[in-house]
Amino acid sequence: MSRSAQETRKRVLLAKPRGYCAGVDRAVQTVEQALEHYGAPVYVRKQIVHNLHVVRSLEARGAVFVEENDEVPEGSIVVFSAHGVAPEVHEQAAARNLRAIDATCPLVTKVHHEARRFAKDDYDILLIGHEGHEEVVGTSGEAPQHITLVEDPAAVAGVEVRDPAKVVWLSQTTLSVDETMQTVDALRQKFPLLQSPPSDDICYATQNRQAAVKAIAPDVELFLVVGSANSSNSVRMVEVAAAAGAGAAHLVENAGAIDPTWLDGVTSVGLSSGASVPEILVREVTDWLAARGYGDVDEVSHTEERLSFALPQELRRELRAKS
Repeated sequence: MSRSAQETRKRVLLAKPRGYCAGVDRAVQTVEQALEHYGAPVYVRKQIVHNLHVVRSLEARGAVFVEENDEVPEGSIVVFSAHGVAPEVHEQAAARNLRAIDATCPLVTKVHHEARRFAKDDYDILLIGHEGHEEVVGTSGEAPQHITLVEDPAAVAGVEVRDPAKVVWLSQTTLSVDETMQTVDALRQKFPLLQSPPSDDICYATQNRQAAVKAIAPDVELFLVVGSANSSNSVRMVEVAAAAGAGAAHLVENAGAIDPTWLDGVTSVGLSSGASVPEILVREVTDWLAARGYGDVDEVSHTEERLSFALPQELRRELRAKS
């Protein structure tokens, strides 16, 4: 192949890792196994993960998604989403005699444990995250009197604490690593004795997917991230791609959401997917691109992921008893 042909070859740089993380896989399997074991309907509080394709697929199998526990008939089975819930949600479920299965991602549970521990030691906890996100609501509910939400560096000026010597930061697990550290740096300038969590709160999958995007972004004119608009980690990946040098970056729910005009003048397309996105949606995008001349797909591997999580203990007990 001539040099000019190589330079004009249309290609897709496909990021690895991408798609399902261990926490999402566990949560989706939890609903699937509950449907198989108990039969439909199985109620799910909030979206089990932030992806419309996954939600609709589970609905087709008999899952019923609700916003709050009071929509679940008394005595029924309810699954709590991967994003975690506040203690009061567990209390409400018990009051309605619901059989609750907690599919909270273990990495989110870790942040909940940290919040309770620091609150017990009477720290002011500065929680970096997005107001209204289900994970932030759940974490804040663990110690509402101790937690102050900090959305970004601009919000730091208005933050007040009782004792600057007893303050710690925690974070939502699905944020941009770089943006989170910018907020931490701003907080540390204001509170020099600010403590950090015992281990990084931003989950391994979020960090790995962002790092893979960064590796590809400088080499492409267009970066596509498959994911839903309410998926925090997917939205952050688009921001990371743009900041890392991609000519343009867009979030798409599926192949049908791609605007063909985005391909004008583009020879290299970067592609990845959020941590709650099934691989079938990525394959649909690669097929869509192949039909438009982008048939060469080069997978760019950043790291291997081997972590997996066991199903929630409430469900494991039931499945063991059945066997």
